[in-house]
Amino acid sequence: MDYLREIEGKRLHDRNPNEKMMMKSSRCVCVSGPIIVGAGPSGLAAAACLKVKGVRSVVLERSHCIASLWQLKTYDRLRLHLPKQFCELPLMPFPEGFPTYPTKQQFIQYLEAYARKFDINPSFNQSVVSAEYDQVLGLWRVRTVGLKKEETEYVCPGLIVATGENAEPVVPDIEGMKDFGGDILHTSLYKKGGDFGGKRVLVVGCGNSGMEVCLDLCNHNASPTLVVRDTVHVLPREMLGKSTFGLSMWLLKWLPMRLVDGFLLIVSRLLLGDTARYGLHRPQMGPLQLKNLSGKTPVLDVGTLAKIKAGDIKVSPGIQRLRPLSAEFVNGKTEKFDAIILATGYKSNVPSWLKEKEMFSVKDGLPKRPFPNGWKGESGLYAVGFTKRGLLGASMDAKSIADDIEMCWKAESKHFSYFARPSSLQS
Repeated sequence: MDYLREIEGKRLHDRNPNEKMMMKSSRCVCVSGPIIVGAGPSGLAAAACLKVKGVRSVVLERSHCIASLWQLKTYDRLRLHLPKQFCELPLMPFPEGFPTYPTKQQFIQYLEAYARKFDINPSFNQSVVSAEYDQVLGLWRVRTVGLKKEETEYVCPGLIVATGENAEPVVPDIEGMKDFGGDILHTSLYKKGGDFGGKRVLVVGCGNSGMEVCLDLCNHNASPTLVVRDTVHVLPREMLGKSTFGLSMWLLKWLPMRLVDGFLLIVSRLLLGDTARYGLHRPQMGPLQLKNLSGKTPVLDVGTLAKIKAGDIKVSPGIQRLRPLSAEFVNGKTEKFDAIILATGYKSNVPSWLKEKEMFSVKDGLPKRPFPNGWKGESGLYAVGFTKRGLLGASMDAKSIADDIEMCWKAESKHFSYFARPSSLQS
């Protein structure tokens, strides 16, 4: 128990006087395996891969449920954009009866079944406020705050960051937002088009979410206008009877990326026509090359483009400024709107709590090393779900992390024998 006394003594020493007055509500928990921050698909995948190798982990989740982004911050009509075989987590396929593109609820059911199968029981309502490596102890110290502001410090030999690329909504600062007067909400708060029936809605952002929200609004008798501020690749979700993504992955086994890009653009032109005619100009770089270099995902069309062609969904350039219940665009035109939906994506929140500057970029909260080498840092630090390659990339990371931990830590199991079982120190 000498190590436990050393840890607790260090905690007492590090606290400022105000913190020491709150000691009755704090505790220290020592665990034998890594702490996983985040109980989304990435965190669950990492925990499962470790579990089958006999490595125990503790999963911390700030929300009250697993996959909180999927359960609490996605719209009702959402489906997986890629076929299910590319979205499976390690060690467990989707049920055979699921469709090619599972619905939001079906994916949540799959994740809940996954957690049950591997007996993953996250500690919910635990918001990580800081995590840092203690050079003296040679261990990670992870501090959390609960619903009642109670503080817990977890001490562990490794840390897996699984909060992902989509931890916090990105809300742009558009001139005149305070003057608009109507509803302005991020897609994390949007649920269904029926809430906007009969209204003129401005959707900012032309990624997969923005395009699909426009389609949902249109199907519920709203009048959506899509703001396209940049170039975008729109591809059919399926071509030649196969998923565009699956066909691309197969072609890349035999052909260089530039030729596959050329093929995708030719077929897209035949199936969709010239998207530039409708305000959707393509980047000069091909869709796969652009994705590989910048992480920008092409839009897989599920019916939105037909609505744009029919005039049911308008396309406008960037916003100059907002005015009372209206928007002025960069082309000088002004139109009236009842509501604005910001389909402006998400960002990582890692820099706000991880006290480490070598593995993660302070600027964007993503690993500095590009795929496929961004999953491992120093001193037992790992990252899962930051590849910009969706669930497939997260699964690859989870497997790599579990293999590395099994190789490195099992050889040192005796060194961590004092962590044989979780223990708690009440202050």
